[in-house]
Amino acid sequence: MQGNDQLGATLDDVVILEQTVEPWIILRRMVLVPSLQLILIVCLVMQMMVLFEKAFMALSSWYGRFLGPRPHRIYKCDPIEEDEELGSLAYPLVLVQIPMYNEKEVYQLSIGAACSLTWPADRLIVQVLDDSTDPVTKVLVEQECQKWRKKGINVKYETRKDRAGYKAGNLKEGMKHEYVQHCEYLAIFDADFQPEPDFLMKTVPFLVHNPRLGLVQARWKFVNPGESLMTTIQRMTLDYHFKIEQESGSSMFSFFGFNGTAGVWRISAMIEAGGWKDRTTVEDMDLAIRANLKGWKFVYVPDVKVKSELPGTLKTYRKQQHRWMCGAANLFRKMWKEILFNKGASFWWKFYLLYDFFFARKIVSHLVNFSLYNVVIPVAVLVPEINLPVWIVAYLPTIMTLLTATENPRLIHIIPFSVLFENVISMHRMKSTLIGLFEAARVNEWVVTEKSGGATNTKTPTPDSQILRRPSFISVDRINLSEIGFAAFLLFCATCDLLYGDDYYFVYMYLQSISFVVVGVGYVGK
Repeated sequence: MQGNDQLGATLDDVVILEQTVEPWIILRRMVLVPSLQLILIVCLVMQMMVLFEKAFMALSSWYGRFLGPRPHRIYKCDPIEEDEELGSLAYPLVLVQIPMYNEKEVYQLSIGAACSLTWPADRLIVQVLDDSTDPVTKVLVEQECQKWRKKGINVKYETRKDRAGYKAGNLKEGMKHEYVQHCEYLAIFDADFQPEPDFLMKTVPFLVHNPRLGLVQARWKFVNPGESLMTTIQRMTLDYHFKIEQESGSSMFSFFGFNGTAGVWRISAMIEAGGWKDRTTVEDMDLAIRANLKGWKFVYVPDVKVKSELPGTLKTYRKQQHRWMCGAANLFRKMWKEILFNKGASFWWKFYLLYDFFFARKIVSHLVNFSLYNVVIPVAVLVPEINLPVWIVAYLPTIMTLLTATENPRLIHIIPFSVLFENVISMHRMKSTLIGLFEAARVNEWVVTEKSGGATNTKTPTPDSQILRRPSFISVDRINLSEIGFAAFLLFCATCDLLYGDDYYFVYMYLQSISFVVVGVGYVGK
């Protein structure tokens, strides 16, 4: 009898357990699995959109680079001819703007490079737009301008009462001065950019000889790509941007997003487009799109390179990425109707701007990179009903990575670290994109990228000798709780997959979890 009682008690426990678990099983079968399958399908569609967009840009870039005519063959760019009668008047009057804000470390580099440009001194105006709030820096910048003025360079030191509109407001205010009205072209350099002396000689002729050309964009090169693994990864990303995105836009459509620096504008094109606007943090892209809708063409000249500095700390890099991603998404929100109902643009051009340039490249790519590989795939391994084919987890990202790697074959050994780091940063890019898209808090946050100045390390770090720049201790302000929390989530998913799964996806998730920890404790960058 006692054995029967124990058996009955055991059966009762089983029934209670089944009754307790049954609602979860029903919820999982009726809600969780279908929802996750739907999200997975949406992410796959978005990923295919990004893949086709990247493939299209790559093919367009390679065609323009290897089969199509180069910029100097499409557009006349003969050197400006000397004229004995006109003398220096044969050269157009060029304005060089250098906007800056507390740039104590680099102000001498940019001002010195701009004042050393090869151009008739009486046909060049260097305008230093100083928004500095540090009184010591303001004095130093003004003294630097006075030094070059004594050497015969027409340097204008301009300040204003406040920082309304940030960089866009500073540039807009600079255009209001009377002497600017006589200038035909405008070259812009951020405070850490150092153009070569022949920069104007190589870019301005494009504008002089081609009256419908509104912008000439040069390529960036970097003084500190070997400073850390983070700066090397930035170099890979920006090299892809210039070699693929800018190259394809220039060769196929005579349009691309202005990079905000290292470019020369036709001032009449800027005026026709409405000038600088401070409605977003990407005033450069805003101006470029409005000018293009007015019919102005752009050309990217990859042979002209301008030295600049990459952000050396994780905090600085994240602030820069927020400004770029949030601003682009917010500009899409503000301009999509203006583009769609523009009467001067063709249907296909509107489609390219809205779908390819904005939606796929500036919105979808930042949403899917984090959602699919950091959320959906890890969660899916916890649900056996969800089938994750290898081509989703491995083949798709491999193809997209190779498209990026083709522009830096010498850095192929960095690619695994680049993928892991970019997946971590994708969390902040997605957040910034959503902030811009829905105009949430911080949508107009503008934090100037800090520079160190004088960094000239161009060697590429090796993974075994310089994977990370580790501080001597972990400072509290270097701790990133969001990354550490997400590392714990990935660690849990990876362990479950290792114990109960029949695949090897846990390898990726463990590596990605470690990457989140590394970034979370600040062991990255300087």
